[in-house]
Amino acid sequence: MSPSDNFSASPDSDSPDPTPPTRPPGSSQQRQIRRMRDGKPPRGIDSVATEEPLEIRLCWQESDGGKERAIAVTMRTPGNDSDLAAGFLLTEGIIEKQGDITGISHCTEGDVEQHFNIVRVVLRDGVSFDLKLVERNFYTSSSCGVCGKASIDAIRARGCMPVASGPVVSATVIRQLPEKLRAAQDIFDRTGGIHASGVFDGDGEILLLREDVGRHNALDKVIGSMLLNGELPASERVLLVSGRASFELVQKAAVAGFPLVAAVGAPSSLAVETAERFGVTLLGFVSNSGFNIYSGDERVGGSR
Repeated sequence: MSPSDNFSASPDSDSPDPTPPTRPPGSSQQRQIRRMRDGKPPRGIDSVATEEPLEIRLCWQESDGGKERAIAVTMRTPGNDSDLAAGFLLTEGIIEKQGDITGISHCTEGDVEQHFNIVRVVLRDGVSFDLKLVERNFYTSSSCGVCGKASIDAIRARGCMPVASGPVVSATVIRQLPEKLRAAQDIFDRTGGIHASGVFDGDGEILLLREDVGRHNALDKVIGSMLLNGELPASERVLLVSGRASFELVQKAAVAGFPLVAAVGAPSSLAVETAERFGVTLLGFVSNSGFNIYSGDERVGGSR
């Protein structure tokens, strides 16, 4: 059993259950549909990605006793909720390392209606954090992001430093990453509509994959898994995201220490600026036919 297994939720179930839940909801659900295509039966069953709210509650000790507060609600695909919570807390600057967390569990008390849509994170005694971060309005959706140049300075103020030099990865290896990521996406195979973040070594071998309806959630799940397994900083790893590269994704990757971030889609201007500020190699439009280098071409073999 890996270290993160102590924190992880039960395996997904894709069958709806009308009784009170005894395990987390599945990553996909089946729905009756009408098809408007020639040559297809007009009615049938289709699988859709599950999207449900996850509330993250923080528990910590102060001089006057224990405190508990809901600090975030995010719309996510159920599964790997502990990884999601841990990654979120790290990339938002509330915790700094694996040892800051003593336990993560679903809130399954009988009087809690949402059951597996609430995760409680218990912090180690003595962990200090900025209460203003906790008191922010942390409601997020599958397409959200924090914007503004001031946000880059805020990341640096939290102690995020430029990433390590990292590996030099050949252009041939990089062009193969999207196909390898896609081949490992089980939920996408069932639903056709979900994001993914994948971690690779310098030779292009996939080491970790997480899927979610939200781009930022998929990445938080990856980072949280690595955090709970003692695998951060990710200074020798390559990150590939299945969609565009937003500011939010690049800042999360920088906090986790990824030296090379590749995206199947386009980067935003603030994502490029963030990558430049923290020394991250940022690639966009990655496919088997090529890619664009927006920053840090020294980590791409054959680019000069």
